[in-house]
Amino acid sequence: MKDIGIQSNLKTGIWAISDDKKTAELGSETFEETLTDSIKKVNFLQNEADQAIQELMVGKNKDVHETMVALGKADVSFQMMMKVRNKIVEAYQEIMRTQI
Repeated sequence: MKDIGIQSNLKTGIWAISDDKKTAELGSETFEETLTDSIKKVNFLQNEADQAIQELMVGKNKDVHETMVALGKADVSFQMMMKVRNKIVEAYQEIMRTQI
């Protein structure tokens, strides 16, 4: 059975950074690269949840708990992505409303 403690979730979280090298490189990443990478991670979690559901349905995996955890991760990451998108759209609209 997989360890589902707080530490393991923090280490495998979508926004977690694992080492100092990535932290140093984070400043050199463009906004577009950061956004694209985050979308890819969300898509990966969605695909992982879909696969877990399919394995549960065909009887390949009988652990409902793991399937629900995968669904929860996918749901939370998608909700976070949508909130970030909404904030970006709001910021863009605010900039467009500013008079020069």
